[in-house]
Amino acid sequence: MSLNSRDLGMSRSVSRRDFLDGMAVSALGSVVAGGTPGTAETAQESATLSGLRGGTAEALSVPHALRDGRFWQYAGPPELIGESYDLVVVGGGLSGVSAAYEWLRREPGARILVLDNHDEVGGQARRGVFRGAPDGVMCDEETFGADTLVTLASDWISRLPIAERARQELRTLYRDPPDWLPGLSAEGRQERLAGLTYSGFLREVCGAHQDVERFCRTMSCQEWGYDARAFGAIDAWGTGYPGFGGLGLDADKPSRFNSPTVQKEWGPTSPDISYFSDGNQALVRKMVDRMIPGGRLDRPGERVRVRLSSPVVSVRDGAAAASVAYFDGHRVLAVEAGAVIMACWSAVIPYLVPELPAEQRRALGRAVRVPLLHATVRVRDREAWRRAGVRRVRWTGAYWCLTELGPPGEPPAVRLLATPCRSELGPEAGAVAGRQELIKAPYELLEHTVRDQLARLLGPFGFDPAGDIEAITVDRWGHGNAPEYCRPWHAFYPDGPLPADAARRRFGRIAIAGSDSVPAARADAAITAAFRAVEELAR
Repeated sequence: MSLNSRDLGMSRSVSRRDFLDGMAVSALGSVVAGGTPGTAETAQESATLSGLRGGTAEALSVPHALRDGRFWQYAGPPELIGESYDLVVVGGGLSGVSAAYEWLRREPGARILVLDNHDEVGGQARRGVFRGAPDGVMCDEETFGADTLVTLASDWISRLPIAERARQELRTLYRDPPDWLPGLSAEGRQERLAGLTYSGFLREVCGAHQDVERFCRTMSCQEWGYDARAFGAIDAWGTGYPGFGGLGLDADKPSRFNSPTVQKEWGPTSPDISYFSDGNQALVRKMVDRMIPGGRLDRPGERVRVRLSSPVVSVRDGAAAASVAYFDGHRVLAVEAGAVIMACWSAVIPYLVPELPAEQRRALGRAVRVPLLHATVRVRDREAWRRAGVRRVRWTGAYWCLTELGPPGEPPAVRLLATPCRSELGPEAGAVAGRQELIKAPYELLEHTVRDQLARLLGPFGFDPAGDIEAITVDRWGHGNAPEYCRPWHAFYPDGPLPADAARRRFGRIAIAGSDSVPAARADAAITAAFRAVEELAR
């Protein structure tokens, strides 16, 4: 299906989130929330109405100026404002709010201040949530020359638009894979897998047809933010990807080479586990509501205060107390703290705490986050999805790698996920390159790709992108998933020494939390890091 911009509805008047130099800004004007008391509910409402979510220009401008050495050239010296707290938390995401919550549980009378550079509490917890396996695959034009939607029902391999040899190889990989590594011990087989990506395993070990590797390439994008060219073969085995059944490896326990997340999630999922409908943000809001009854985030006199749009620019440990300085949009203001927990991106901490030892600064700087891009599209109804017979579709090579219809009972909306990481370069170098490309991407391009892919997927089933799309929201996370140690990219893992061990060391009154300090892009990792930081400061 080939539609022009008019057919796609690019000229239609809908609610849009616009981009300026690749940064998300509102097409309706911006809201400046710094220093203005408000409630958690109104902060959420203003962020939604203004379109200011994700890694916005306003949230990132000060950290980038610190990184580039420009901030202190123009900012005045910090001004003490007479506020003193038992704990100041730098970062209002899941880890930061968890740290404040745990500190207050231990010390109910404590005075706590949480500072964040965004205009809404929650940090990375505000991202969209994608759960569940795809029930369809779009073998797209970008990969196979034409679009073919294949529902993953019985004998789906026979309907793939790939070479016959590739079909036979996929059947073998899924149903009866041979022993690809004869003569090697179990440890030797694991070491061999630890030295390969999943794409490398398919090509070099299985000798798979190129269509097989292309079909499997985006399998890892939903969970990891990069594709099979960067995803390790040892973790592909541990996650149940096709091709490993004939190796005879013990499925009852993970390999020591598996990444921490794969090891933690080994085995069947407990039926007792439940999820919040709107993701980890619901957990953040629940903790904030309990700490601040009434929800007024920065009201004088409250024991716990949350100050938004207040990027921290300096943290110093002194003889009697620590000093934490932040920028309120006009001046650099400073408060005193008996303790400080850094629950922000680890790579920013060396610029905020310059007195850290050189080894720790280097280790913190190695936490390179993986970029992510989310879109939410409000649509008129669900009929086209019903006719298509799918709810969650993986794409093999298009810009957006996953499209998902929202759950029943909610207003009809489609969520899309893109993973800009240049996976062929590896997770770290690929994240940097992908982030640079994402920053340059104009909003019109992103909107066009959203409309185009929904038209290609659902157009044959009656979907009209010009008439059926009512609103588009794009959330840009240039610094998305926390990095994780994984083979084949981190030769020091698992035996160490691990950079995170040096990066998260306590420094006087300053402790370090955040998922980067684990490191792992999981909610439980962020919470565990928060509790560890609180415990360190309590000793």
